[in-house]
Amino acid sequence: MKTGIKEKLKSRIISDIDMSTEIMDEDIGRVIDKCILEESANTYIPLKEKVQLRIELFNSLRRLDVLTELLEDDEITEIMVNGPDNIYIEKSGRLIKTDKTFESEERLRSVMQQIVAGCNRRINESSPIVDARLKDGSRVNIVQNPVSLCGPVITIRRFPNKPIDMERLIELESLDKNVAFLLRILVESGFNIFISGGTGSGKTTFLNALSNYIPKEERIITIEDSAELQIQGVSNLVRLEAKNANLEGENAVTIRDLIKTSLRMRPDRIIVGEVRDAAAIDMLAAMGTGHDGSLSTGHANSAADMISRLETMVLMGMDIPIAAVRSQIASAVDIIIHLGRLRDGTRRVLSIEEVNGMMEGNVNLNSLFEFVETGEENGRLKGVLKKINDIINVSKLESAGKLEMYREACCEI
Repeated sequence: MKTGIKEKLKSRIISDIDMSTEIMDEDIGRVIDKCILEESANTYIPLKEKVQLRIELFNSLRRLDVLTELLEDDEITEIMVNGPDNIYIEKSGRLIKTDKTFESEERLRSVMQQIVAGCNRRINESSPIVDARLKDGSRVNIVQNPVSLCGPVITIRRFPNKPIDMERLIELESLDKNVAFLLRILVESGFNIFISGGTGSGKTTFLNALSNYIPKEERIITIEDSAELQIQGVSNLVRLEAKNANLEGENAVTIRDLIKTSLRMRPDRIIVGEVRDAAAIDMLAAMGTGHDGSLSTGHANSAADMISRLETMVLMGMDIPIAAVRSQIASAVDIIIHLGRLRDGTRRVLSIEEVNGMMEGNVNLNSLFEFVETGEENGRLKGVLKKINDIINVSKLESAGKLEMYREACCEI
């Protein structure tokens, strides 16, 4: 009954709205209340259903329709729309199909256009894929026909309103406080750090938490496809975001362009949200030419795989001997932190590796910490980051005057 009433009320509300003037949210709310009151005089509608009808009608007319309620639930971390009738969410690490649907594919497309218009992007048949973000910082990927065969697809990765800091990650057991303190020393000492992991492993969240260890007096430049980082307490912060090409396929501003221009902006640190293509060339060049303490992330299944991925990405944009590529990686990257998502849905630091020069023509990795499972409690996996080796290349620790502090912290583990 509610679906039929909702459609009937929506038609009445649209006919009652004065389109000749600017319509405020309060005006929409008054018209909705009036129409619900009139309808309930003829048809019994329970109070609870009236409240829900008001919310759904307002969202469908003024916001992102059924997505609005899902976006207001702080426990939902991912929203997946597979056409108008199939909406899934991720909650507490579990995938759940919701009972929510769009009234039509046309309404879903309208919401898509509303999302992309909010960040000056476009989606149509000639440009069927777009990455965008919502006002709350949530990351959005949209795919439509002819690429998607099941109708318009929207995937929204949500981030908490309050950025997750390292203390919160320690509470969530992503790592322990002693290892977090060691990472703080490495960041403060200017180590170039890559964070690797699969999709949904928490790379952006960890990068954001790690970046808050950067001394507040330094000048930081962030470079992202879609701005997501929420660095706190830094006044000398410049945020750069890539720009898609226009309708003529021109005037695009790529991650590579932004990295190159950032070098002329007197950065102390450069943070690249994610390296996924030939921009790796420019990122490694920046790391290896005096911009110590730079941070970035990349998709990989392990720290060793991250090295291979970097090699591939460099070769995508430059035809040079593999030995030269590996040498550049070995001289530019100091630490790789690998994250993973365990079978219980939790996100953990699985390993911390030091990039220690070349050995027999390959980039050599020195394992500092590895995650070891110790059991299971109430359906949650337990484990510790076990110390394997000490850092070999301590030159940056010595230059920063933090070598003794690092050694003392190691003794606590």
